Amino acid sequence: MTANMIRTIHVGCRQLGIDADTRHDLQMRLVGKASLSDMSDDERKRILDELKARGFRPSSGKRPKAPRADLRLVHVLWAKLGHAGELKDPTRRGLNKFTQKRFGEAWGFVPADIDVLRDHDKIDAVLQALIQWGKRAKIDFDWSRIGK
Repeated sequence: MTANMIRTIHVGCRQLGIDADTRHDLQMRLVGKASLSDMSDDERKRILDELKARGFRPSSGKRPKAPRADLRLVHVLWAKLGHAGELKDPTRRGLNKFTQKRFGEAWGFVPADIDVLRDHDKIDAVLQALIQWGKRAKIDFDWSRIGK
């Protein structure tokens, strides 16, 4: 629980725009310790409660579905490439890195997270690149079952 709680406190501070010095001051004021690793779980909970009182809302850890069907298909194809052993990083982070590396120069700007893309042509370009990769790797994208 300790590492998870410390991670959550750091995420909360980042979301609230609290830098390290301000966080240390907050910790000293609330529990008399500047270091999170020196605190008990109860003391860390007091810090977390203060961040929540300031507006921090921890996520459940599960990301919501992509907002568009074509983006969800990108995620499905990426997962299929991962299951086939074609990817070094089959995570969402890997997909975002792939998109940035593959399309960054051509597009001039690629968002940090593919799910914020709204341009149909750009999303289609990512889809086509993944489909072609699957064909080269001889992966059968069973189109009748995708998305189910």
